[in-house]
Amino acid sequence: MIKLHDLYFKPFISEQELDATVQRLVDEIAHDLKDEIPVFIGILNGSFMFVSDFVKKYPKPCEVTFIKLASYEGLKSTEDIQRLIGLTQDLTGRKVVILEDIIDSGNTLEEVHRIFKNENVDDLKIATLFYKPEAYKKDFKLHYVGIEIPNKFIVGYGLDYNNLGRDLPAIYQLKTTQHMTNLVLFGPPGAGKGTQANFLKETYNLVHISTGDVFRFNMKNNTALGMLAKSYIDKGALVPDQVTIDMLSAEVDKNADANGFIFDGFPRNEAQAEALDKIMDAKDSKVNAMIALEVEDEVLVQRLLERGKTSGRKDDSDESIIRNRIKVYYNETAILKDFYSKQDKYFGVDGVGSVSDITKRLNTVIDKL
Repeated sequence: MIKLHDLYFKPFISEQELDATVQRLVDEIAHDLKDEIPVFIGILNGSFMFVSDFVKKYPKPCEVTFIKLASYEGLKSTEDIQRLIGLTQDLTGRKVVILEDIIDSGNTLEEVHRIFKNENVDDLKIATLFYKPEAYKKDFKLHYVGIEIPNKFIVGYGLDYNNLGRDLPAIYQLKTTQHMTNLVLFGPPGAGKGTQANFLKETYNLVHISTGDVFRFNMKNNTALGMLAKSYIDKGALVPDQVTIDMLSAEVDKNADANGFIFDGFPRNEAQAEALDKIMDAKDSKVNAMIALEVEDEVLVQRLLERGKTSGRKDDSDESIIRNRIKVYYNETAILKDFYSKQDKYFGVDGVGSVSDITKRLNTVIDKL
């Protein structure tokens, strides 16, 4: 993650991928032009790094020059493009390849075509390192395309944000969500996880996503995922990870404006943890911490047996069932503890004491994230 002025950017395209893409474009263009001596024209300011690397890799004789459009001299919109700076040589009968760093709306490309229409070139080709198909609104043919990218702001490798970032050797994408806090909350049966989740969601204005609640909602409302999950449950089979992942992803999407999430009961294994990372990454965010309430087994057993007297739940009234549930919890958590510990994101919190004391301990951890 890097910060330029007031914005944060996350890694998007590596130096190695850029190098391979430039080489591919070189190979394609060299193959098509054969023994012609082309004129490569870069459009400033953004294309200088791309053009430099391109001509160094080009295997045959070539000419190279740069042009600059007036829109890059302080005008606020590419729709204001009026003139071209730097085109001085006679291009009559020449093979010309425009090397653009990025093509989005196509307004710059439209002006290039308008100007070169009067230059009597033998052939005009357009090559762009990056192309945003969602933003492109013109009909001009793009002869060579390096990488198609989403319609999101990028910096690096010649591209800037208010004059910063051009020198970066890789490409970074704008991180649109700046302040989300995402917690994976774990605790053995009887640890008070549900109670603490309610306090945390109010304190930090987070959305509490409980796997059990999500499953019940989907099955009760006969959603496609709910019916699919029910078909496995009715057969006594485990619900596949992907069904659970899709349910959680849909729940995250429902709360696109959330300040963050408390994930309760998910993930349960490493595959689900990796899937959660991808879900958060798609939101320009991440899992900040796995917080586990730690309580001795004998305390848990007594708590649950006491709860069973009033709840009527069979699994809270049978000590053997309680101990098995605790064992299952530790088997699952051990894997995830290792997964998050490797990322320095695992935090164990003492779950014994008054509710308010435990809340304070959780707050201390979260406030330091």
